[in-house]
Amino acid sequence: MGYDGIVLAQNQPQDPPQDQRIDYQAELPPTTVAVPPGKAFFEPPREEDIPDNQFGAMVRLGHQIFVDTQTYAREYVGNGMNCANCHLDQGRKANSAPLWAAYTLYPAYRKKNDHVNTYEERLQGCFRYSMNGTPPPSGSKALTALVTYSYWLAQGAPTGEVLPGRGYPVVAEPAGGYDLARGEKVYQASCAICHGADGQGQKVGESYVFPPLWGPDSYNWGAGMHRINTAAGFIKGNMPLGHGGSLSDQEAW
Repeated sequence: MGYDGIVLAQNQPQDPPQDQRIDYQAELPPTTVAVPPGKAFFEPPREEDIPDNQFGAMVRLGHQIFVDTQTYAREYVGNGMNCANCHLDQGRKANSAPLWAAYTLYPAYRKKNDHVNTYEERLQGCFRYSMNGTPPPSGSKALTALVTYSYWLAQGAPTGEVLPGRGYPVVAEPAGGYDLARGEKVYQASCAICHGADGQGQKVGESYVFPPLWGPDSYNWGAGMHRINTAAGFIKGNMPLGHGGSLSDQEAW
């Protein structure tokens, strides 16, 4: 069984040349910072505190879209993923690219598209790449709901500050590099039970309960998780599910 699909998703016909991808990987900065001694991660508001008014209704819709994108924003999705597959605990979990740590950093310049992006535009990029789909139009109900949900989670967070827990942990490439054969052994021991022996996820009916890691129902080449270093950080901090930090840096890579 081959695992080169981890490195190169197969479902995007307009892939850029490989040398461009390598350059793109190299230009990305670290995405997280350590928690200062004696401090804790930011705590977003609780779901039960969402107000019972029109604003609260939009927050709840954003939450629904985020955790069940397949149902509530299906027209914009081209694979089997939900937003919450990569942003765990409904976008709340530190070191799993939480929404509360991202929202307060926009607008921001992104080298990926060489201009200042709004948060709305950042979400559109997620639909294009991580969801392998079509971005919701600016000002659409789906996009407004997701922005509102993000705003709600970020209430009380400082604007423009890189918060501990933002993004995924930075895991330095081990001295021995990474190896597909070693990775296959780690995968079979720690990952296959949820994601399947072939990495295609597991379904109940037509819905994935554990997402595919590569192939036509997964993310495409432009997604952050397509980069080996990003995937290693996510794995190190969050996988196996409920046991983040149990794998070594070498195993995560």
